[in-house]
Amino acid sequence: MQKNTFLAIFLSTLFLIVWWTYFQPKPAKVPVVPRTEVPAEQAIDIRKLGESPKISKEVLLENIATPEKEIIVETKKYRVVFTNRGAAIKSWIIKEINGNLVDLVLGKNSSVMATFPGSNYTVSQPEPFKIVFKHTSPQGWEIVKTYNLSKEYLHNLTIELKKIKKSAKLPYISVGWGPGLGTDYKELKENTGLIRVLGYTIAKPPKLEKLKNGEHSGTFYEWTAIDNRYFLAAFIPENGKGFPNIEVYKENKNSPLGINLFSTPKPDSLKEEFSVNYYVGPKEYNMLKSFNLKLEETVDFGFFGFLGKGVLYVLHFIKNITNNFGWAIIILTVIMQIIVAPLTIKSFKASAAMKQLQPHIKELQDKYKNDSKRLNAEVLNLYKTQKVNPLGGCLPMILQLPIFWALFTTLRNAYELRGANWILWVKDLSAPDSVAAFGSFNLNILPLIMGIGMFLQQKMMTVQTDQMQARMMYMMPVIFTFMFWGFPSGLVIYWLTNSVLTMLEQYFIMKGMDSPR
Repeated sequence: MQKNTFLAIFLSTLFLIVWWTYFQPKPAKVPVVPRTEVPAEQAIDIRKLGESPKISKEVLLENIATPEKEIIVETKKYRVVFTNRGAAIKSWIIKEINGNLVDLVLGKNSSVMATFPGSNYTVSQPEPFKIVFKHTSPQGWEIVKTYNLSKEYLHNLTIELKKIKKSAKLPYISVGWGPGLGTDYKELKENTGLIRVLGYTIAKPPKLEKLKNGEHSGTFYEWTAIDNRYFLAAFIPENGKGFPNIEVYKENKNSPLGINLFSTPKPDSLKEEFSVNYYVGPKEYNMLKSFNLKLEETVDFGFFGFLGKGVLYVLHFIKNITNNFGWAIIILTVIMQIIVAPLTIKSFKASAAMKQLQPHIKELQDKYKNDSKRLNAEVLNLYKTQKVNPLGGCLPMILQLPIFWALFTTLRNAYELRGANWILWVKDLSAPDSVAAFGSFNLNILPLIMGIGMFLQQKMMTVQTDQMQARMMYMMPVIFTFMFWGFPSGLVIYWLTNSVLTMLEQYFIMKGMDSPR
């Protein structure tokens, strides 16, 4: 492997390192203190009972004395725990195919989709998948909040707010999710930095927007959502009865984002009714697409998204044949190598041509070592007369970066790989293939095999012409092993397969070029 090939690999590595350092979301401390949104005049944050002099004694006693009642709804897909305090959800556990249980309510003592004012809701379950909460206020208004659940992931919520006294004033009403969105244990360290609040615009052409802190008009969006790498909680207004306002909030700079949908009724309103469909579950692309709501846009395919979608489609197609995503990744890598083979051959031929010119370049360097301007001119003239492009070995590899990046992003973010096993010790393609732990250090086998393979490849193929190449030969496998150590095993399988195929290609191409004709 010649200097240009080293340069191409170095640039690719630098690209990944820069992205990982400056653009990959940084881990943040996961907050353990829950947030209970209480915007109405006499409503309170139940964590701060007794702290505010404006809260009446009656309201304090009402919240403290309210006995908690829970209702549990469970299907093959999820398990939800409702509480009468705020008509909220204390736990929403997703049951994954591999047996994992993931609670999407972040924080042990948190709750989501609470509606205040009024914490002393009465609760009934007239049907197995229907939960009805009701609160009657001494001020003369009533809230009826109804959860209509399905057996899958898409549900409905309706809230009816009405006066029962003419003198009553309808209160501010809200519902939301957060702060944060839960995930499994191995994702918690980076979860806070990955959480987004999103809106899919109504204006043409529709697009996905990342919403920042502050208030936004809910009438601008077909739906709004909070998500992380693998999971999603989305709110879809039904028949124009959604909430007109959206709040995106953070409790502090280290806490995750939250979303709050709210409405402030007009003073003369007698009745308000809100209805939203909501999705709570995994970001499985094909399933989200089947709803025809554009929820699949929340799946992050990266900058080269169109390539990433193609990659996922092909992976599914091959998986349906092999019944294994690990083998699907390997077969896809082989297909990609065949597709880019013309570029690879061109790169190797350019490297071979540069190799043949090395003795002449060395002579020019010795001859014009004190005249750099003349040296550059002579070297360029040598390239011209021999019809050799010095970047010919580098550019074809750089042109492959979009394909690699699409594969990288898709394999990194595809929910379909969660819990998908390959062979032997590789039980989850979305996680590192750890076989043992020594304190906080996990022993991962695939990155070690990949690094050893890269070292052997370079040792076998490299002709050392200077110390710089020798140093790079030993550095590159170490750098790549370090980079890929914590990556999902699916990514490492791709890169390992790619390296082996490249080594074989290079060996046979170079052997054919060096053989006598």
